[in-house]
Amino acid sequence: MVWYRAPAGITNPTWAYHSGPTCFFDAKPEDLLPRIAADIQRQFQNLPVNAGKVTAQPSPNTLRGAETNIYAEAVEQQFEITMFGQKVHVVATPVQYTWNYGDGTVFGPQPSMGGPLPQDRWGEKTRTSHAYASTGDFQVVMTTTFQGTYSVNSGPPLPIPGQGQFSAPPQTVSVWRSLTRNYADDCNTNPQGQGCPGAGTR
Repeated sequence: MVWYRAPAGITNPTWAYHSGPTCFFDAKPEDLLPRIAADIQRQFQNLPVNAGKVTAQPSPNTLRGAETNIYAEAVEQQFEITMFGQKVHVVATPVQYTWNYGDGTVFGPQPSMGGPLPQDRWGEKTRTSHAYASTGDFQVVMTTTFQGTYSVNSGPPLPIPGQGQFSAPPQTVSVWRSLTRNYADDCNTNPQGQGCPGAGTR
């Protein structure tokens, strides 16, 4: 393509060869917002969102039949991604939690992540606690549901359709059983009594 230039407003001007910079543009540039809106849910599900951490009280060992307080620690997260050449800011906010306690019991989705209890209250029933009916090692898996918003090129935040679900690394809980025995004397009276320090195994 060869470009020529001439003064504007002159009838029958003399055209001269133009060797300077040129600009090409589309008279009707594509609106990329609909394409981003159509693809943002897939992008959201593929983000490296941290589902959070699972904590059990008591841990790592608990008792059969006792309430084990299991709670989550999850936070809001932000990401910068590029879609179709545009800068997109994404905010992921945890809104619901589903608990798989590893013994066939599933609780949720529900909005409470639970919370820690002081040690003198361990064994109390909480919103997210669970009582295991049998002994053994169980893998507790928490799935966190995140709601997202996105903004394009520093524009207003828009809701991401649907939600994203992300699973935290499993937490192992070892469930033990407790035994209660009555004895006629204590370890001072009978140092070889069952359960006394230094007593032989019977």
